[in-house]
Amino acid sequence: MKSYLILALLSAGAAAFAQVRPPEIPYDSVPNFLKLPANLYLGEVAGVAVNSKGHVFVFSRSSTTGPAFGAAAAQLLEFGPDGKYIREIGKNLYAWSFAHAVRIDKDDNIWVVDKGSDMIVEFNPEGRVVMVFGRKKEAGDEGDTPWTHVKPPRPAIDGEFRQPTDVTWDLEGNIFISDGYINSRVAKYDRNGDWVKQWGEPGSGPGEFNTPHSIVADAQGNIYVADRGNRRIQVFDHDGTFLREITIDIPAPADAQTWMGPRPNPGAPDKTMQPGSPWALCITPGPTQYLYSSDAFPGRIYKLTLDGKVVGMFGRTGRQLKQFGWIHALACPSENEIYAAELLNWRIQKLILHPEK
Repeated sequence: MKSYLILALLSAGAAAFAQVRPPEIPYDSVPNFLKLPANLYLGEVAGVAVNSKGHVFVFSRSSTTGPAFGAAAAQLLEFGPDGKYIREIGKNLYAWSFAHAVRIDKDDNIWVVDKGSDMIVEFNPEGRVVMVFGRKKEAGDEGDTPWTHVKPPRPAIDGEFRQPTDVTWDLEGNIFISDGYINSRVAKYDRNGDWVKQWGEPGSGPGEFNTPHSIVADAQGNIYVADRGNRRIQVFDHDGTFLREITIDIPAPADAQTWMGPRPNPGAPDKTMQPGSPWALCITPGPTQYLYSSDAFPGRIYKLTLDGKVVGMFGRTGRQLKQFGWIHALACPSENEIYAAELLNWRIQKLILHPEK
């Protein structure tokens, strides 16, 4: 009798686990979506964004100059809804150093975050500079070498950035900048560009960060931060009050491949390469919003409700269409249209989801 009871409990547990695992969402990748002119090439694609007209903006580590460890690698390109090339924005801009993110605000202004120069720049839709945040190191400055990860960490300074990563806005137009690889904080400015506050510091507790890598806001103005090194998404109100934590706890398949190197060590203190660790976030428009998040291994994109329930997933690591090499940014202008920017495969994929199948 006991053995039957044990078997029944085990079966119930297995069924519960099967119910937790979300369905695979069928999807297609549009072949050769971006039409690049002759002699124009993408490097590592760090950012992608879509404006209200369906134009696609690509922030790429291309147009490089100098040696491998001293190059300026950033180029901002605009494409039409059909993928046809339109223009380059900010050619030879003073802030260009090492591309990290591009976002579009509600007024179709174009915002870029450059990790190498520690600068965030707003362009108007015509492509002219409107506001600038941060300042890059100069050859004439003392201590002009790259930032280092010292312990204890350097105290963050209002208005100064150290390898920032992303930008978003709330309903009032307040500006939120994730900062980033060194400072491990979120900086808040008002819509006019005046400093308001900051929150966060290195750590793993609520409101602490280990590389806040991506940042987005929902229709209520809540702020979602991809706390990549801690393998979680933290949610705050627009004053920085911690609301909740979202984790994606879906194991990688036993045969999952890495793009390079061995399978990640699940016991590593830095969880950047573990399944579910959020590299990129986007939130869909509409009355019912969804959160999309990507990881580097096993290379999946997850669809979540805003309260953190995973309702679907798709993709894996690889070099072919519908496979991914370190998705660094996501744009989701609608629930079933996703743009994925890949570092290692040097490309943008336009993905069409078919949940009805």
